[in-house]
Amino acid sequence: MKGVILAGGTGTRLSPLTKVTNKHLLPVGKEPMIFNPIKQLISAEITDILVVTSKEHMGEIVRLLGSGKEFGCEFTFRVQEEAGGIAQALLLAENFVGSDSVAVILADNILTNSIKPHVDAYIKQLSRARVLLKKVGDPERFGVAALDEKKKMIIDIEEKPKKPKSSYAVIGVYMYDPSVFDIIRKIKPSDRGELEISDVNNEYVKQNQLTYGIVEGDWTDAGTFESFQYANELLFEINNEIQTNGWIQEDEIKTEESHANSI
Repeated sequence: MKGVILAGGTGTRLSPLTKVTNKHLLPVGKEPMIFNPIKQLISAEITDILVVTSKEHMGEIVRLLGSGKEFGCEFTFRVQEEAGGIAQALLLAENFVGSDSVAVILADNILTNSIKPHVDAYIKQLSRARVLLKKVGDPERFGVAALDEKKKMIIDIEEKPKKPKSSYAVIGVYMYDPSVFDIIRKIKPSDRGELEISDVNNEYVKQNQLTYGIVEGDWTDAGTFESFQYANELLFEINNEIQTNGWIQEDEIKTEESHANSI
């Protein structure tokens, strides 16, 4: 299985911190933000990793990460020439992924617990795609998944709904088979002119091929000053080390009710 880290974007919500650098190079805890998704993939035994970023900051990213020897992995780099959406950035990974499956992480997604149990579950499942979810108190801010808990399938994803069908937000960790690239080529740009990853996921939903896993531990996307501060608090608390305690297997994933009681 290959890994892809999407580290593009302008990070305007974190300006002026991002006026001279890529937001994924900002310190979170004791390390640059991008180290967390790298450690996540490596914790899941994924060591062949593509990093996609903008041409303005590619040099800084390469200087920081190097070949991957320091991390025990191998990096490949691709440039996203212009902001065209998450799905467009993922399409740049097609030749890199080849006939393998792929785990994709948005580089501003900060997780404290390893994604390995979910990667293992994806490898074993028959369905072709999987996304990770987290129960949140403000689901109207996110893409929200309606679940078939008996079959452990997603039946609908709605972006920023006024009346959410659940409290489970789709976070920026996705696992796909190689057909994802054909799907991306078929979707149309959204009203903001971008190829949306939610449209990709909903195509898998239409094909009854999208499963889910519920994230244990803490998660945030470090894209605003408030969430950036929270990400720092989370990673300082664990000294930037990915947690492997409390792993759960696919057949042990809690129902929405029992999971809510555990929070």
